Amino acid sequence: MEVLVETRNLETHFPILKGVLRRPAGAVRAVDGINLTIGKGQWMGLVGESGCGKTTLGKTLLRLLSPTSGHIYFDVPNETKDEMDLLEESAANPTKLQALRRRYDLATYPSKQLKAIRRRMQLVHQDPYTSLNPRMRIKDIVAEPLAIHKLMPRKQIRDRVTEILQMVGLTDQHLRRYPHEFSGGQRQRIAIARALATNPDFIVFDEPTSALDVSVQAQILNLLGQLKRNQELTYLYITHNLTVAESVCDSIAVMYVGKIVEIGTPIELFHSPKHPYSQALVLSTPIPDPKRKRGRVVLPGEVPSPTNPPPGCRFHPRCSRTTEECERLEPELRQSGNTSWVACWHPLS
Repeated sequence: MEVLVETRNLETHFPILKGVLRRPAGAVRAVDGINLTIGKGQWMGLVGESGCGKTTLGKTLLRLLSPTSGHIYFDVPNETKDEMDLLEESAANPTKLQALRRRYDLATYPSKQLKAIRRRMQLVHQDPYTSLNPRMRIKDIVAEPLAIHKLMPRKQIRDRVTEILQMVGLTDQHLRRYPHEFSGGQRQRIAIARALATNPDFIVFDEPTSALDVSVQAQILNLLGQLKRNQELTYLYITHNLTVAESVCDSIAVMYVGKIVEIGTPIELFHSPKHPYSQALVLSTPIPDPKRKRGRVVLPGEVPSPTNPPPGCRFHPRCSRTTEECERLEPELRQSGNTSWVACWHPLS
C-alpha cells in the first residue's frame, strides 16, 4: 500500500492556565502519542466516544492545530522517512536531519509553507451552516479557495465553480443564493464543493452527516463514494455512527482518551474485535432488526479525564481483563492478523 498520510508519536496538548499570571498548571492530552498510516485512495474511519480526541487529531493532521510533538508526513517517500529515522537514532548529522524535517515534516512547517500544502488537504466540518459565511453567495464561497491559492485566472473561476457544483449535484441556478436558502443536505454539498475546489488529495470529514436526516445521509455518503472513485481521493472520516463506518470505510481506527487502541477492516472490527473497548463499542451499536439479539457489555466507571489519564493502559480501570501489567505498562499497537492492529496486553481471541 502506498502511504499518503502518516503520523509518528503525534501529540497535541492544550495547556491549562491558572492564576492571575496564567501559569501552566497542567494540560489536556487530547492526542497523546498517535501512530497512524493512511494509504492513497483509502477511506479510513475514526470512531470513539465524544471527547476522545478525534476532531483534534483530524485538525492536527491538517495543521489547523499545531502539534506539541511528533511528526506528520504527507506524501513522503518511505526511503526519506527511513533516512530521517536513522539520522535521529544515530544523531550523526543533526544539520541534515533538521533540513529534512523542515522539508518533509508538516509538524515543523511555518505558516507560509503550510499554505502551499493545504491546497492538497481539506476539511469538511460537522455543521455546514456555521461553516459557511452567511453573507457570501455560493459562487463566492466555492470560488474563495481558488482565489486564495491563485489557481486560475478570474475569468475561468465561474466556469470552474459551476463544474464543481454539478459534481456535487447542484446547478448554476444556485450560484447567486445565500446559505440560508438551502436545506441541510444542500449546504453540506456546498461545503464538499468548496473542499473540492483546489483538487485536493486528502479530505478530513468531521461528522459530515450527523446533522442530516437518514435519507439525506445516504445521498451524501453515495456522493462521497462517487467522488472518491472519480477524483482518486483519500478520506479520514470521523464519526460516532459505527453502522455508517462499517458500510463505507475500508478500515476503521478506534480511539480512546487520546490513543488509538485498534485498527482493522470493518469485517474484523465488527465480527471479531480484539480490544475490550472495541467490543463494548460494537455491541452498543443498534441492529436494524428487532428479531436479532446481541450481547451487551456494560463498562463500569467513567471515561478518564484527558488532563489526568491513568498510568499503563488507558482502559484498564474499566476493563474486566486487567492485570498488574496493564496498570504499569502502556501497550503499543501490535499486529494481530493480516490487517488488524491492537494496543492491548491481553487482546480478545
